[in-house]
Amino acid sequence: MSATTARRAARSAARPAPALFAACAVAAAGLAITGGGVFAALNATASNATAQNATSGTLSLTMANNGTGFGQSVSNLAPGDTVIRYVNLTQGATMDGKALTLAVADGTPSKLTTDATKGLHVTVTQCSGTWTTTGAGTCTGTGATTTVLATSVPLSSLVAAPSTLISGTVTAASSVNLQLSLTLPDQAETTANGVLPASPIQGLSSALTWTFGESQRTSTVTGS
Repeated sequence: MSATTARRAARSAARPAPALFAACAVAAAGLAITGGGVFAALNATASNATAQNATSGTLSLTMANNGTGFGQSVSNLAPGDTVIRYVNLTQGATMDGKALTLAVADGTPSKLTTDATKGLHVTVTQCSGTWTTTGAGTCTGTGATTTVLATSVPLSSLVAAPSTLISGTVTAASSVNLQLSLTLPDQAETTANGVLPASPIQGLSSALTWTFGESQRTSTVTGS
């Protein structure tokens, strides 16, 4: 065999056979068809024809003076004096509250609100009816009753942390009618020749802000 003939035979052996080309082309076409099927799918949906209305409630608590309320000053207290004030709380109409509390802030702190023994104390009483605000006050209304929610609590403790008045539910759209009796406890001091004793309870002033607070009702799971 000549050298030229040998080279031609080698090139012919290295060249893929036409049948192999045809097989590869068919396989590639099959892969293309199969690959396209991966991205094809049938889908279906269902939805309500009428839109469902969903709302959230509002937790709201408002306070109003009832006759002589917090808008009226308390002046010239002497040891043993009690001054009564009345306020009405109204729960918002869309959501119950719970855990009603009372706190006090003093804009000009003095012994009246920092001394747990000699400073001011408050008693809070609820009337299921309506308070008459003259004199010592009377809870009126058919079957009306009173409930003492806090007894002689030092204002110093209310400045430090809120005190719970009602631990349970405050029903939506209900009223909580309160009487607050503010007392300066009995105590003795001696003023000598017009000079007050050290750290007196006399001649003091405080700027009180009373704050009622609550939290939302317990969350629920319902089927309607």
